[in-house]
This record gives sequence, structure tokens and C-alpha cells, in this order.
Amino acid sequence: MGGNDAQTLLDAQVILWHGFCSVHKRFNVAQIERARQEHPDVRVIVHPECPMPVVDAADESGSTDYILKAVAAAPAGSTFAIGTEINMVNRLAAQYPEHTIFCLDPVICPCSTMYRIHPGYLAWVLESLLRGEVQNQITVPAQVAASAKIALERMLAAKP
Repeated sequence: MGGNDAQTLLDAQVILWHGFCSVHKRFNVAQIERARQEHPDVRVIVHPECPMPVVDAADESGSTDYILKAVAAAPAGSTFAIGTEINMVNRLAAQYPEHTIFCLDPVICPCSTMYRIHPGYLAWVLESLLRGEVQNQITVPAQVAASAKIALERMLAAKP
């Protein structure tokens, strides 16, 4: 648990969910091996929701923001094999044409919900809030909300 002190660990309650992201589950070690054969200087970055053998075989794993920052900071001519949702990989390839960027999975499988998060949708939600309308509100019991708020505050306060 990194730098967490003993009291924090004692106070923490972790609820594990046996769910998964269907997109990240598609990535496998053979895809990484093929990327390395075809591109000897490739830098393999995968999302941490990928299966553990994939995360272990990659050069790096990190959040969407981590992947974005890694590509942005790379010297021109870098080659990336990225294990995450294809729409993000395509956006990075278009935004950074000085790099070679491709998805680890040759069978393109977009996330059916992730691509819906775009500026137009955000604008609709924000405009609705200005009119006093709340869209897609999620409610949870007060005790769950209080624990979740603590967890989010600790996560946001953490330094990488």
C-alpha cells in the first residue's frame, strides 16, 4: 500500500468487485511479443485494467492520463504499442503524427460506452445543470457516500 501509515490501513475498507473491462481484457502477452518482433524499439504501455500477465510484460502501465502524458513527452520518432481503448489510441495517433502509435489488439474493439464521453455530451450535461436539470444522477446510501468521499479525497491527495 505504498506510503500509507498503519492507522490508515486499519481504517481502510476495500470492497473488491469481480468485474472487468471487456476492452482491456482483450489484450494478451502474445500481442506484446508480436509488437516487439515487428517493431524492435517499441515502447509498450498498457492500462492497469489489463490482465496482470499483460501488465507485467509491458514496459509500463498507467492510467489514461499517464498514457497521454507519456506519448506527449516522448521524442519525435518514438513507437508505441498501446493497450487501451481504440478511440484513445486513434486520437493519440492523429494528435502525434511524429510518432508511430498503434493498438496492441489488431482486431479493433471499441468500448461501447467510453467513446460516448466527448465534449458534446459534457456540454449537454453542463447546459442542463445551468437550467437546474440534473442528468444521470447516481445516488448511494449516506454511509457509502461518506466512505467514497474519503477514498476519493485520499486518491486525489496522493502524489505519483
